[in-house]
Amino acid sequence: MVDQDSAFRRIVEHQFTAVAVLDSAYQVEHINSSAELLLFRSAKQLLGQGFDSLFENPEDIREVLAAMVKQGSSVSVRAAIWKLVHMEEQLTLDFIVSPFLEGDDLRIIIEMVPADRAVRISRDEGRIDQTETSRHLVRGLAHEIKNPLGGIRGAAQLLASELPNEDLQEYTKVIIEEADRLRTLVDRLLGSHQLPEFARLNIHQVIERVVSLLKAEVGERIELVRDYDPSIPEFIGDEAQLIQVFLNIGRNALQALTESERENPCITFKTRTVRQFTIRQKRHRIVLRVDVIDNGPGIKRDLLEKIFYPMISGRASGTGLGLSLVQQITELHQGTVVCESVPGRTQFSVYFPLEAMNEQDK
Repeated sequence: MVDQDSAFRRIVEHQFTAVAVLDSAYQVEHINSSAELLLFRSAKQLLGQGFDSLFENPEDIREVLAAMVKQGSSVSVRAAIWKLVHMEEQLTLDFIVSPFLEGDDLRIIIEMVPADRAVRISRDEGRIDQTETSRHLVRGLAHEIKNPLGGIRGAAQLLASELPNEDLQEYTKVIIEEADRLRTLVDRLLGSHQLPEFARLNIHQVIERVVSLLKAEVGERIELVRDYDPSIPEFIGDEAQLIQVFLNIGRNALQALTESERENPCITFKTRTVRQFTIRQKRHRIVLRVDVIDNGPGIKRDLLEKIFYPMISGRASGTGLGLSLVQQITELHQGTVVCESVPGRTQFSVYFPLEAMNEQDK
């Protein structure tokens, strides 16, 4: 029996789903690491505690548990809102409560899945698919524009050599310069054809490079804050491309702060690890998260869902290519990028799976 119990606990421990095992008095007998992360408590703190006492709405939870005991069968609840005691965290969960008998003793298994995770995965999948469709359309259009540009530029050069009056060459000079500008824009639309050059790197070296470049542009006008987790290991990535990712995000924040003329403008670069995180329907045991946070005016709600599309920009002078490139490079690194914004705080969070990237080095 001990061996069976030990095997059961090992199975529960290796589940990505948050699982808690309760006794007939609703006290916690076992909890896996996913549930520890979800509930912001260690197993040592939770064992022996009444499960319902962890939340500010214990009556609702006892009602569900009692209904399950009465029916003698599993009970499923979708999008239940549970608020943890003494914490600001409010959890929106899909959960299943199931009874099982161990001899004559009743045990209760609670499986908990954050509902917002499923919503985020669905939203990210839709956004990525739509962005990829937009990217293909823009690239097709860019090719059609690029083809005649060479002819226009060449014709302008020939015309300039035939003009008798140098004053008239000012007009052909404008044509040539504008053709070059359009060609540069088209090249950016088409994106880089160079494959990533993966090598071991330290994410903090990448961010330090970005901070030094931004500091050269703004001097002391904007405070640049570093909030690093020094325990983050090296991982596999393309250093030049990752510098481009965080430089594009940082410059967007810089421009927003400069144009808004806010008091005490600040950009924060923050690194952390996150356990049990899902990227494009794949669950990862550990991922790297890099946050770029500014205290600017924020991004308009109607623009927020479209900012990663090519040619979408919140500024009149913007090309709308910087964040599209951010998403493209992040996807090449098997990661994802999300943005949350309210007036006074905009946060871009970039996630990279540490174990997936490090496997490439084996």
